[in-house]
Amino acid sequence: MRIGGEVSALSRDGGGFLRWVELAEGDAGVSGYPFTLPVVAGLRAAGRLELDPAVTFLVGDNGTGKSTLIEAIAVAVGFNPEGGSTNFRFSTRATESALGEHLRLVRGISKPRTGFFLRAESFYNVATEIDRLGVADSYGGASLHERSHGESFLDLATHRFRPRGLYLLDEPEAALSVHGCLALLTRIRDLTQAGSQLVVATHSPILLAVPHARILQIEPGGTISHVGYDDAQPVLLTRSFLADPQRYLHHLFNDEG
Repeated sequence: MRIGGEVSALSRDGGGFLRWVELAEGDAGVSGYPFTLPVVAGLRAAGRLELDPAVTFLVGDNGTGKSTLIEAIAVAVGFNPEGGSTNFRFSTRATESALGEHLRLVRGISKPRTGFFLRAESFYNVATEIDRLGVADSYGGASLHERSHGESFLDLATHRFRPRGLYLLDEPEAALSVHGCLALLTRIRDLTQAGSQLVVATHSPILLAVPHARILQIEPGGTISHVGYDDAQPVLLTRSFLADPQRYLHHLFNDEG
């Protein structure tokens, strides 16, 4: 069985909670960051970005805009820009881009019962807000600050992510070991089987192995293409390096004599 790039066996009637994302009418004249990012050029060229009813992965090199797009989708949905659910309304420092104000989300027939925006770089702030609100019981029973970074990510996915939810994840592998990535992969599969939809920006070849996931690759030039698992950039580069690390090291360090 191939992984990635196929029509999902987990897809549900109705097209998921979010069917596609497009730029709002009249944005063509908007310039400056974040509208200079490759992902925005790709959106303009494609017209819309179709999302899988189960799992959509966004991949691409640093600077292509995948995390900015995840953040913008989260803002357009109504999630707190720093992370959390739609009920979180704290702000440590407003750093979100204006892209969320220029997105149009086309929704499916049904609405999610719950949801969460996991943003790796600001998860410490989310954990602090959870403590302040006194809702740690919903996240495993103890303060997320009392667990390692990776443990807190997995506790969030295990205890807070529930069936028929909409989950937007920005580089969730940032805190995870290889075993942790495998555990999250399993949890993602379980959530989709329970009717959830996920959109994930990632560099992890392990997470990309979720069966039947849609992998959208953002190129530096702005092209957005639907690729299979074996053709995804993180998979190709990781396999190539592991097959012959000395070749890469020689190339990278050849200026050291």
